Amino acid sequence: MGVGSSHSLPHYTFSSAVTATFYPHQSPPSFSFNPNNFVFQRPCKRATTQLSFPSPSSSSFVPLSSGKVDLVETQVGSAVRAMYDFQGIDEELLQRMVYDALVWSSLHGLVVGDRTVKGSGTVPGVGMVHAPFSLLPMPFPESHWQQACELTPIFNELVDRVSLDGKFLQEALSRTKKVDPFTSRLVDIHSKMQEMNKKELSLINHHTKHLGLDSKMIPGNKAVTQFAGALAKAWKEYNNPRALIMFVVQTEERNITKEGRDFLSSLQELTKPISYLESLERYFPQLYNTHDVTTIRKTLAEIDAEGELLPDGTLTVGGQPVSVVYLRAGYAPTDYPSESEWRARLLMEQSSAIKCPSISYQLAGTKKIQQELAKPNVLERFLEDKDDIAKLRKCFAGLWGLDDSNIIKDAIERPEFFVMKPQREGGGNNIYGDDIRKTLLRLQKEGTEEDAAYILMQRIFPTVSPTYLMRDGICHRDNAISELGIYGAYLRNKEKVIMNEQSGYLMRTKVSSSNEGGVAAGFAVLDSIYLT
Repeated sequence: MGVGSSHSLPHYTFSSAVTATFYPHQSPPSFSFNPNNFVFQRPCKRATTQLSFPSPSSSSFVPLSSGKVDLVETQVGSAVRAMYDFQGIDEELLQRMVYDALVWSSLHGLVVGDRTVKGSGTVPGVGMVHAPFSLLPMPFPESHWQQACELTPIFNELVDRVSLDGKFLQEALSRTKKVDPFTSRLVDIHSKMQEMNKKELSLINHHTKHLGLDSKMIPGNKAVTQFAGALAKAWKEYNNPRALIMFVVQTEERNITKEGRDFLSSLQELTKPISYLESLERYFPQLYNTHDVTTIRKTLAEIDAEGELLPDGTLTVGGQPVSVVYLRAGYAPTDYPSESEWRARLLMEQSSAIKCPSISYQLAGTKKIQQELAKPNVLERFLEDKDDIAKLRKCFAGLWGLDDSNIIKDAIERPEFFVMKPQREGGGNNIYGDDIRKTLLRLQKEGTEEDAAYILMQRIFPTVSPTYLMRDGICHRDNAISELGIYGAYLRNKEKVIMNEQSGYLMRTKVSSSNEGGVAAGFAVLDSIYLT
């Protein structure tokens, strides 16, 4: 749910943060493990004058030894705030920071598959390159950080309750499923689970002294430990010591060092580079060494070929019982190239394994549901506490369906103030600028129900800050904007809430001229934050 205008700040999305919920079930008990995280956009400042700050003058990627940084105008409507004296940073120190950061990335598994290398993504360890990251932490208001952490358990509870309301999900997505084949298949699986009256137990998880920075102002990030702990609690709740935790991956999985699609960042010794990001692949040693839990990785096609549903609801893959299913794949139509993958998804849903996300959680994370939750009096359907409802509403950006004629008229006249979103995740799917006008006019002319596949969101103009971005071993100096995701863990068994807490964060940064986000999609880099 987008936020971050001059009146509203955070927004939340449903991706694969480790968040947890548990549902009651009849005999035998079944479980689902579901994701949830919400995101805070750094607040925008409406600028009345144009500002400028250091940025490359021509090529967006420049060698570190390219000399002084040139000036460039910033995007309209955003203010630039400089926390560092970029012109005054010693070039030798900067070179050393870049070198140390690249070495650290290699030694600590902050790497991804290189698409240009044959075998990358299919053969582990072949064709690896460092994940893109920011060399310096991004300034972020401490008051907004505290607000984000405070809202985490409220969002956890909201998502849990929305996922339990099958009638709400079905009705809200009834028009969308008619025009969006992918959403339709997900809704159909959800309908089958409703017919089975299946109740689930589910888990959501959701060089400073040289630059004059205070290391205490960079929040600690224990996401790996907390994620592993939440996964282990779900495994324990399943109550089968022989069962495995299974990660569902893509056929060519290049993000093999970050199961869960997220990273944690941490500040190291003062003599080392400022921004460090550690891979969630550490789930595996954490789960095995600390909790004595074994994990496996399987594609949807492999699960279809090797999976079996036992009479008591147990899911086995290759003859091994599975307690928790964590989906790294299954969020896009391309993850389902044949009926084999859809059979695997249904098989997992029908099982008693804890799923992250279950089908109800995935539907609860669609753009259409986010838009429905922004309507007047809808939050009251799921939450009773008026203060909590007010806190949530305070951070919502404008969200509208395409059945609102006044908003459509406004978006056609002023498309620069809107984002048009389909029911997709992962970056690269949204519509911006004049393309919004063209799309809306086409939909009006055709008069079909295709408009149900989209929502409109108020566009956010976050504060712009200068930074150093690392990609493919090259340091890129540019103006950037950031998005902070706060992860939460929520574990419930029937009426008993076992866990509901904040569990680390993810900071993503991209150049201010880019519309899209997403690290894996190639638009953003991983970052850490500096509280101001």
